[in-house]
Amino acid sequence: MKKILLPALFAVAILGAAPVASAQKMNSEKMAANSAAYKVQPQLSTLGWEGKAVTHGHNGTMNFTEGQLLVKGNAVVGGTVIVDMKSMKATDITDTESHGKFVGHMTSEDFFGVEKNPTSTFKIVSVAPIKGAAKDADNATITGDMTIKGVTQRISFPAKVGVKQGVAAATGKVTIDRTKFGLKYGSKSFFDSLGDKAINDTFDLTFNVIAKNS
Repeated sequence: MKKILLPALFAVAILGAAPVASAQKMNSEKMAANSAAYKVQPQLSTLGWEGKAVTHGHNGTMNFTEGQLLVKGNAVVGGTVIVDMKSMKATDITDTESHGKFVGHMTSEDFFGVEKNPTSTFKIVSVAPIKGAAKDADNATITGDMTIKGVTQRISFPAKVGVKQGVAAATGKVTIDRTKFGLKYGSKSFFDSLGDKAINDTFDLTFNVIAKNS
């Protein structure tokens, strides 16, 4: 808990003072030549996941390996983050043997196939302001290309972004439809008679990305 809490508080310290105007609508590719690349700090950033089935659910963490947020002025205008899929942990499973079986299944070809696809990637295409956003609320809509298991899909989600004193941050929550990336195991959308063994098509990712101007 402490490892997750400290980066989250760090992000709040940055974003709490960031103006809503910092979330400007810009195309990242057009702005790349005129922007500064802030290096993602994996040790300060966090990525949590939560998935559910009919009768139960699990949650855990994964690690960012590298990436960058593109910054122009006081605005995040683009960037890319990379996730180490082999770092997946289920923090709610405390038994070592049960944890190993669960993660082994999640990283197998039934799900993320990490031997062939050891990383997942998200590339920001645009950052658009949310008009009238409250000070402590999400202030931007991020749109980008998510690549999981070699399949790329464009997604959009709300987040809070900001830049302050050489540090850029983005924090929020996004819901992913796994079936769009070819992860169909246990999906009642594709298989009949699963009953209480069905697994939800969607899972949630909660992120705090911290990047520094190095």
